[in-house]
Amino acid sequence: MSTEINEKQEGPNKGPTLTGGTLRRAADKNESKQVYKRLQRPGSVLFISLSLIVVFVLWAAIAPQRLNALMSGASTWSAQYIGWSYLLVTLGCIVLMLFLAFSRYGGIRLGKDADRPEFTTWAWIAMILGAVMGIGLISYGAAEPMSHFMVPPHGRAEPETMDAAVLALQFSYFDWGPNAWALFGVFGLAIAYSTHRRGNSGLVSVMLRPVLGKSMDGWLGKIIDVFTVLATLFGTTTSLGLGASQVAEGLNSLFGIPTDLFVKIVIIAGVTIVFTLSALSGVGKGIKWLSQGTMIGAAVIGIFVLVSGPTGFISNIYFRSMGQFLGEFPAVALLTPSGVEDLQWMQWWTYFMMAWWLSWGAFVGIFLARISKGRTIREFVFAVMGVPSLVFSVWFSIFGGTSIHQQMSGNSQIGQATLQDTNSTFFAMLAELPLPEVTSAFTIILVVLFFITGADSNTYVLGTLTSGGNMYPKRPILTVWGLLTGVCAIVLLLVGGLEALQQAAILSAVPFTVIVTLLGISLMRELQSDTRLPVVATVTEE
Repeated sequence: MSTEINEKQEGPNKGPTLTGGTLRRAADKNESKQVYKRLQRPGSVLFISLSLIVVFVLWAAIAPQRLNALMSGASTWSAQYIGWSYLLVTLGCIVLMLFLAFSRYGGIRLGKDADRPEFTTWAWIAMILGAVMGIGLISYGAAEPMSHFMVPPHGRAEPETMDAAVLALQFSYFDWGPNAWALFGVFGLAIAYSTHRRGNSGLVSVMLRPVLGKSMDGWLGKIIDVFTVLATLFGTTTSLGLGASQVAEGLNSLFGIPTDLFVKIVIIAGVTIVFTLSALSGVGKGIKWLSQGTMIGAAVIGIFVLVSGPTGFISNIYFRSMGQFLGEFPAVALLTPSGVEDLQWMQWWTYFMMAWWLSWGAFVGIFLARISKGRTIREFVFAVMGVPSLVFSVWFSIFGGTSIHQQMSGNSQIGQATLQDTNSTFFAMLAELPLPEVTSAFTIILVVLFFITGADSNTYVLGTLTSGGNMYPKRPILTVWGLLTGVCAIVLLLVGGLEALQQAAILSAVPFTVIVTLLGISLMRELQSDTRLPVVATVTEE
């Protein structure tokens, strides 16, 4: 008896017909299609998320000081009592990613076995780098190493010494390296596998079904999806605030325009309109082109600073700090605070960075899943965890190494300027090199492009999350989220400036320490049940 489904039926009721004893399978298939069509329509997740955001905005408008005090207290509590979980979870993600890359699961394709990548490798990597953390590279590229140079992490070196310089880059590599990208990779793999290979929607709740079962189809699943939306929104508003501060600082250095709150609000408002329009053009056009453009621009400014700056110092300190990073990685990966001052340092550096990446997990994961169809798991792991970690370490060495050398040479006050305002470091470093007006103007343009690229990727992801996981959200929903992202960034700046933005990112990450753990377990269960594992050839002796 035939057990096939004939999909060549013609006529008014065009669709699959049944041959043989496949009624139950066909019913399940039809039910899945109906559920998926229903999920594609905006539903309760969208309206609940919008309601909570409106409440937050009204609260900020009515009682900003009370909201700021509550966020500050909650942020301090989370850093003191559960900050260690950020380190443990991200380290676990590294272990899982490496296991998947080198295991038999590495050959599994994220899609059907016949699927091939939609984007070229260059465009794919450019989107991974440019659309994810571009603004942070300008905001922290020189500022974080310089800050650690002036105040060495955990008191492990004397300030403003060569040991402090090596330590500064070591901890910068840690904050922006494998921990962040392994976390993104787990989210991205889980979503890409679920959507492209299993045919599910792109919701986090759907991917947790192997662990939490049918509860993910009810209110618990909706709560998780709403948490995902809020974390994505607040994680991205942090980047928007940083981007606005960088643009304002650059305009101040060139034209003397003040860096006050009004200027930052105007910048956010203007860029919000641009990135919303870009998001409406789709991933294959606006986001792809902007990502490649920003990567070329970043390479240009990086090469310029490397050549015109202290090239020998940069190359020497890179290898020394990279060696120390690799040698001490296990100890640093689980290094917790030893006192009150150490806790405060962790709260505004390591814990904040790990929490920021957690809050970005779903955003980056969905975006990585969207652009990675047709790639194998092994390709995905090496590209997502390896390439950005290497590129970012070189970036921090060039700009951080240059600013550190300027401070050590005694010809600059860049160190003291950094301690007062980290947003000033990048442009202060450029001011000591040739053609400062040209490079500063170029950097402002680059920041704006990074600004737009990251924000329109975020708009696309928020649209997906509130459209039932549909990877092609409708334009009205994209427009709503583009505008709301800008509004929330402005609100948080009004409540407490960049500090409030950081606190929002830390708080939104708290539930994700649990969610990403369950997601890793769920992914392993799904892979173990995959009946289409690549066949490994074996040789038997006769």
